[in-house]
Amino acid sequence: MALAAESQFHVLAVDDSLIDRKLIERLLKTSSFLVTTVDSGSKALKFLGLGEDHGSAASSSSEQLEAEVNMVITDYCMPEMTGYDLLKKIKESSALKNIPVVIMSSENVPARINRCLEDGAEEFLLKPVKLSDMNKLRPHILKGRCKEQQGNKNNNDDLSSSGSRDIITTNASSNMNSTKRKAMDEGLSPERKRPGFSRKNGNSLTVL
Repeated sequence: MALAAESQFHVLAVDDSLIDRKLIERLLKTSSFLVTTVDSGSKALKFLGLGEDHGSAASSSSEQLEAEVNMVITDYCMPEMTGYDLLKKIKESSALKNIPVVIMSSENVPARINRCLEDGAEEFLLKPVKLSDMNKLRPHILKGRCKEQQGNKNNNDDLSSSGSRDIITTNASSNMNSTKRKAMDEGLSPERKRPGFSRKNGNSLTVL
């Protein structure tokens, strides 16, 4: 899979129901998104490079490794790993925490919705998902990209500041060493040798 074009964003859709997967895939493609679908949270993590079996994650196809995922949209109720568990895994990853996550569910449970939103979900969509719901996704993707770019900028600024401090420290040490060497050279200079004494005219002493 090629990298997503700048005008197209890549969405990873996760749902254990084949019918719901086909529906969300069709809606996303109609809205000009690139789409990859998987049927479980564990496969989603593997696609993202966070599978529990690191060997299998490392052996993912080059197409998967090259594909930049701009959003994850996942069903809440799934066997083995719920959409909430997948959300937590993504937000705990320093590499993926800025990827926006949207949760879908056919059950309108306020406590569940609030928990997902409080723990990092951008949206909670009630099934059946409609075409109009797709209009809510793009702003979240753009916001996630801004966060990622800001994080990269902060990291570069930290590296630059660290490099500047190292240069200042090196220069300061170099200046101190130069000052010490200059002082030592002056101390040994012929022009600054110790005063000498010479006896002239009997017992009188003359300072040279």
